[in-house]
Amino acid sequence: MAKQSIFGRISTLMRANVNAMIDSAEDPQKMLDQLVRDYTNNIADAESAIAETIGNLRLLERDHQEDTQSAAEWGNKALAASRKADQLRGAGSVADADKFDNLAKIALQRQISEEGQAKAAAPQIAAQTEVVDKLKDGLSGMKQKLEQLKTKRSELLARAKVAEAQNKVHDAIKSVDVMDPTSELGRFEDKIRRQEALAQGKAELAASSLDAQFESLEDLGELTEVEARLAALKSSSPATGQIEQ
Repeated sequence: MAKQSIFGRISTLMRANVNAMIDSAEDPQKMLDQLVRDYTNNIADAESAIAETIGNLRLLERDHQEDTQSAAEWGNKALAASRKADQLRGAGSVADADKFDNLAKIALQRQISEEGQAKAAAPQIAAQTEVVDKLKDGLSGMKQKLEQLKTKRSELLARAKVAEAQNKVHDAIKSVDVMDPTSELGRFEDKIRRQEALAQGKAELAASSLDAQFESLEDLGELTEVEARLAALKSSSPATGQIEQ
């Protein structure tokens, strides 16, 4: 019954659709961890059961070999006793010949008994061999499934870590998005832009005042030149009150 239970568990686990189980699981990682534990435990149980089954099979095979060998030995003894009886009968020793013939019969009876035991054990050996082969195949399949599970679990963990890292990067980028007017950098940039605009306004105002000053200087220059020319005219003219002859 224990062997049948192990074989049943192996068959159940072998038929399990891991991908479907992952898709339907609320927490695939926990589900995979549990499956790995289940497979590992059942593989250990299966190995123990298979080892016991193989041990029993080897005992049956050894007993069968011993029965077969014993049957052959009793056959040889029967042949030897029969030949001895024939020799004695040919020599006229009928009583001794009958004695060896009886020994030959006893040996033949033992031979038949040993052959019967060997024959009875043959179907058991065949059935047990079939069970062992199936258990070995199932165990091999379970080990392959276990490796697939471990690979799947490693892949899932790696993908989860990558996704987590990507989310952290996206969150970090979002937190320092300079185009976001509500962010600290956005407010700081807006403050700088206002300061730059103020400086530009002051520069334009200063330039306008300077132009006006230069214009006043140019007007003053024109007046000064007029005064200079008037003075020159006065100095070159005759004195007031004198009439030219």
